[in-house]
Amino acid sequence: MKAYTLAAFMCLCMVSLEAAPNIVFILVDDMAWTGTSTPMAPSILNSKSDFYLTPHIDGLASSGIRFSQAYAPAALCTPSRAAILTGKTPAELHMTTPGGGRRAQSFQQLKAPQHIKELPESALTIAELLQQQGYATAHFGKWHLGQKSPSLHGFDVHDGSTHNMVPASQQGPKDVFGLTQRAIAFMTEQAATKRAFYLQLSHYAVHSPVEALDSSKAKFSQIKTGSRHNEIEYAAMTYDLDTSIGQLLQEIDALGLSNNTYVVFMSDNGASSKPRESLNTPLRAGKGTLYEGGIRVPLIIRGPGVPENRVCHEPVTGCDLLATFCDWAGIFTTTETDGSSLAALASADTSSFNRAQNVFLFHYPHYGKGPRQKPQTAIIIDQFKLLKDLESDSYQLFDLSNDISESKDLLLQMPEKTASMKRLMQQRLLEVDAQQASINPNYNPKAEQTRESNQAGFLRFKK
Repeated sequence: MKAYTLAAFMCLCMVSLEAAPNIVFILVDDMAWTGTSTPMAPSILNSKSDFYLTPHIDGLASSGIRFSQAYAPAALCTPSRAAILTGKTPAELHMTTPGGGRRAQSFQQLKAPQHIKELPESALTIAELLQQQGYATAHFGKWHLGQKSPSLHGFDVHDGSTHNMVPASQQGPKDVFGLTQRAIAFMTEQAATKRAFYLQLSHYAVHSPVEALDSSKAKFSQIKTGSRHNEIEYAAMTYDLDTSIGQLLQEIDALGLSNNTYVVFMSDNGASSKPRESLNTPLRAGKGTLYEGGIRVPLIIRGPGVPENRVCHEPVTGCDLLATFCDWAGIFTTTETDGSSLAALASADTSSFNRAQNVFLFHYPHYGKGPRQKPQTAIIIDQFKLLKDLESDSYQLFDLSNDISESKDLLLQMPEKTASMKRLMQQRLLEVDAQQASINPNYNPKAEQTRESNQAGFLRFKK
């Protein structure tokens, strides 16, 4: 039996549409911080795309608040999604990679820990807390949290335990329009019965493979490409995603739900840095790494009491969403999470915002598919970020307020700050019982040298 909090058990009554707000959470896949035509930080050059067009996401931002320093809980999808749903960092969940836990290769210095591949039923989720409060709950699109049904985690209606593959019955590229139609049907049903609802749309876009409508590809073939973003089909896929979001927002208005519905838009991690190296610029690297390009993502909130066209520069994380949604729904829970409610920030009341945990922890003790996806740990405290390379046991220190591109390592210039953050990193890892990589007994330095040489040759060939 799942260990619910006492508060969750007490909240069993049905909630009317008038009594509690609806929450629509749009989670996109692999969208860069610069992946829309809305600048996530208007004061920072190139904080929006120089080619993509996202008029409906732009409209969402202009009618709500943008967070210029929002972080996905992880640089890859599964750990990030698990952390968002539970409010706990992937390190604590021991869900730190979507990979299958393959045997360490001879060219890898470290052996990754045996991570959890299935979201534990004991982990309390946003959907379960809202469901216990009387909300109708739905999840459409990519699940990627194991083989078991989302119904075990609080969702009344869902597409099943889906992964990266778009269903054969998809409507439009990446099923962007199919997801929206299912979402509209769900909202329409709840509006008719005046029942409050939580709706999560986990889009397959803009993850590879690239798919888009022919009409959208034709549109972007007539538009001058940017210096950073120049792939016509990728721009078209982004445009299709935006169109589907526009359909959803329009239906919220048509159903008369706008005044009582929060809409939250976020990405699960940054865009791939290879082969599209420029997707994340001015951020460094991309998906699978703990540099800013892998974890800093767009986050937009619109809803009751949220002022229009505002930008918040407070650092926030996907782990904050559980506390935020509970706050909006009037749920008090004693569940310990790594997040804090963003309700005050969303309403531009910064003086009332209190963060229970001010150390953002990112932990990836694995090897990924790309050469940059190596074991790393990072913490962010205010504007400072400490990143540890687990292979070499070496560190880098960055001041993100002055160096968003992470180009200037301050490790030697700020020894006291470095020492302090090292201690805090170790403390947080111990507090959440984080799994650690170990020495690979089969490691062969010659194998690593050969692999690096082959990779360098391949990259020269690609150029």
